[in-house]
Amino acid sequence: MRRVVVEADGGSRGNPGPAGYGAVVFDADSGEVLAERKGSIGIDTNNVAEYRGLIAGLQAAAELGAATVTVQMDSKLVVEQMSGRWQIKHPSMRPLARQAAELALAFGEISYTWIPRERNTHADRLANEAMDGVATPTPQTGWVPPDSTPTRLILLRHGVTEHTLAKRFAGRSDLALAPLGREQAERAADRLLRLGDIDVLLSSPLLRTRQTALPISTRTGLDMLPHDGFVETDFGDWDGHTYAEVAEKWPTELAAWQSDTAVAPPGGESFDEVTDRVRTARDEVLQAYPGKTVVVVSHVSPIKILVRLALDAPPSALYRMFLSPASISVIDYFAEGPATLRGFNDAG
Repeated sequence: MRRVVVEADGGSRGNPGPAGYGAVVFDADSGEVLAERKGSIGIDTNNVAEYRGLIAGLQAAAELGAATVTVQMDSKLVVEQMSGRWQIKHPSMRPLARQAAELALAFGEISYTWIPRERNTHADRLANEAMDGVATPTPQTGWVPPDSTPTRLILLRHGVTEHTLAKRFAGRSDLALAPLGREQAERAADRLLRLGDIDVLLSSPLLRTRQTALPISTRTGLDMLPHDGFVETDFGDWDGHTYAEVAEKWPTELAAWQSDTAVAPPGGESFDEVTDRVRTARDEVLQAYPGKTVVVVSHVSPIKILVRLALDAPPSALYRMFLSPASISVIDYFAEGPATLRGFNDAG
């Protein structure tokens, strides 16, 4: 009875972007490489590519007549979902998970194990070779006609709350601004007015953002319009806890969340889900207010996501931005070309 180890990986340069997968099958006893698989899948997401890598590895193991299969991947999401411990919420992954589960029925025994990325280098190399073969779309240039009028989004993060000061996760908790936060909101309104005329004032519906938007409304006479699309990430069970508390109580879930933007905190939203929501909200605003200057009072996650999308940066860029309370970021959107980031994290 042949025992094998399947290591699989997948990736996307852009998420979604040019994507590919890789898989390698080893003899479990000798460590000999028995099969390699790789392939490009056009424009798709990291998670879809990872599932495609798993499927390719299972197909190769079945062709070798394997009876016992140990799957090793650095995707916590795929390992936990295939082990039955996590639900498969994203519709694009359900058919792939079903296909993998059907292939698994061919083996007498199968198990799924998470391994760190540095132990999955063989499959990662194959996936990158596959991605190298994907035709990359021609990038847009930064050129804009001189007479083009952009739609400008001025993004203002709310001032500090008691959770901000205590460094606690603050998602949907409807917190009021701390006294310092109210002072920050007043100063931010003054800075915004120096940027020029404002046509529209939007705000996340939570209290801390509405309180931050109030001085702008008072100074400009603009109505403050709530928009659910710009609300903060739902951190679920982690809301109100410090990072140290979450690390102690939910170590496995925290590690998965930090390594994969498709993973949600228990009872909350993944960054991929928030990105879909924020992208939709952005598109609604651009369609409703072409050529206008729109202030959006929001939170850390939605603002970082808007900046990431404007720069066409990978999801990992979210973890490489720092956004101060009551800071201002500015993005211009041109009908004839790409978005332009004009300012980021201006805290005055």
